Amino acid sequence: MKLYDTTMAPNPRRVRIYLAEKGIEVPMEQVDLGNMAHKSDAFVKLNPLMRVPVLELDDGTCISESMAICRYFEETQPEPPLFGRDPKEKALVEMWNRRVELNVYNAVAAAFRHGNPGMAEREEQVAGWAEVNQRRAPEMFDFLDASLGDSKYFVGDYFSIADISALITVDFARVIKLRIGEQHKNLARWHADVSGRPSAKA
Repeated sequence: MKLYDTTMAPNPRRVRIYLAEKGIEVPMEQVDLGNMAHKSDAFVKLNPLMRVPVLELDDGTCISESMAICRYFEETQPEPPLFGRDPKEKALVEMWNRRVELNVYNAVAAAFRHGNPGMAEREEQVAGWAEVNQRRAPEMFDFLDASLGDSKYFVGDYFSIADISALITVDFARVIKLRIGEQHKNLARWHADVSGRPSAKA
């Protein structure tokens, strides 16, 4: 088994944090995106979409997409559960994970991919789409802050994959110069908490 990882990218970091929370160690191989290693013939065989991370199992099966990789390990090592402990909690974790991915992460990623000159070689950039998402992303920070309220995590007092997804998203937002503001007291409290977990350094 081997995990193809890229240290600086947000989705591989999501998997590393998840594995650290689980106490799972997996051999890793770095993929140098700067030198286009993800477009090499060898890597394209692992993932034709040329994205990291990729988990290669011992039988040669390759699992890409960070959430799919995390779900694989949730099944093979259920404890501690990070996708919910009962039907209601599992549904709430899924809801929050989807909200973070679709509304916050995607806005940050679109603003970065379509607005950063360094991405011009990798994307067919649409400046207007970058501008839309550059405006939308801060609104999503407002949404996260209001949603947390007095909750320790996004699903009450239960730390889950949704918190991991939100952490990598909030930290990734720095690439579009978006940071937690003074008005985001709930989000700041939550971020300090989850960033203080040992897994956050994975």
